[in-house]
Amino acid sequence: MRPDTPAADVDHAAEAARLQRTAALYPEDAEALLLRAAAHLEVSGDRTAATTLYDRLLASPDDLDNPHLVRALKAANLWEYGHAAEARAIIDGIRTTAPRDPAPWVIVAEALEAHDELDAAHSTFTEAAELLIADTEHPPQATHPLLFGRHRVRRKLGADHDTWDTLADSVNTLPVSLDELHDPTRVWSLGSENPAELRAEITRLRAELGAYRQALSRPFPVAVLHWSATELDELLASYPSLSSEYPSHAAHLDAIEAALRELSASGTSNLGIVSGTVPSYEAFAAAEGTSPTDAALLPQYATTLAARGRAVPWPPEQGAECWCGTGKTYGECHGTPPVPVS
Repeated sequence: MRPDTPAADVDHAAEAARLQRTAALYPEDAEALLLRAAAHLEVSGDRTAATTLYDRLLASPDDLDNPHLVRALKAANLWEYGHAAEARAIIDGIRTTAPRDPAPWVIVAEALEAHDELDAAHSTFTEAAELLIADTEHPPQATHPLLFGRHRVRRKLGADHDTWDTLADSVNTLPVSLDELHDPTRVWSLGSENPAELRAEITRLRAELGAYRQALSRPFPVAVLHWSATELDELLASYPSLSSEYPSHAAHLDAIEAALRELSASGTSNLGIVSGTVPSYEAFAAAEGTSPTDAALLPQYATTLAARGRAVPWPPEQGAECWCGTGKTYGECHGTPPVPVS
C-alpha cells in the first residue's frame, strides 16, 4: 500500500495477509513486514490477531532488531481491548530497560496519555528525553515526538513552560505554535460566524492532522540503489554487461547523490537509499523470471527493498555519518555541494 492510498480504499485484513505472505518469502525482513501487518490488523479491529503477531515475533528464535518496539506496540494494543494490567506490566519493563530508541518510549507514553494516566505519561516522556536528548542543542528528528508529546501532556496538566518545552518550540516546524496546538481549552470555532475565527481553526486542524500523519505514517520512500565497493566488484565480475551502469564505484556514489539532489529539487519528498547485495539481487531476478544482466531490473529491485523496510532516509541528519560508508559525516563527505565547473 502506498502512503497516498485513501484509508477508505484499503482492505486492512487483506493487506495484513499479503504482508505475512511476503514475510514468509523474505525472512530477513520479517520483523518490519509483520509489524506493518499487525498495524493493519489493529486498524481493522482485529486486535487479538495483532497481539498474536507481536507474540510470534517475540517468540522468534532469531534476534529482533528492536524487541522494545515490538513490546511497546503489544502493550498499547493490549490496553485497547481490556488488558490494562498486562499492558502496564510491559510498559514498566520497557521503562526499566531504558531502550536507546525513542520509538518505544513514544508509544508507551502515548498509551498512558490515551488512558488519562497523565502523570505517568509525563514522567515517561521526561525519562526518555533525559536519556536520549540530554543537553543536545539540535536533537535528532527521531526524538522530536518525545518533546512534542511531553509538551502536550504538560499543557493538559497545566504545567508551566520549562527548558524542554522551549526546545520543543524550537524544533516545531508546523505553522501553528505548540501552545496553540496543544491548548486543552481551545474553543471549537467551526460553528462561528466570524470568517477569521473559522480560517484560524482550519489552519489549526490542518496542522494537527499533519502532525498525526507524520507520526503515524510509515511510507516507503523513493529509493535509489547503492552498492558497496565489495558488492559492486562482485556484481560486475558476475555480470560484466552492467559496467555500463556502473563505470566505477566513485562514479556510482556521485550518481546516487546527484540523483537524490535532483529529485529533491523537483519537489519529491521522502527520499531514501537502499543497499543491495549480489545474492539478494540474483534471488530477486529469479523471482521475476529475468536475467540479472537486465539493467531495467535494478530500479525494481530498489523499490522492492524499500517496500521491505530496507531504506535509509536521505539526507542524513545533521552530524550523522554519510550514507556511503566512509565513516565521515555527511557534511564532510557527499553532503558538500559539488563545485560548479566554470
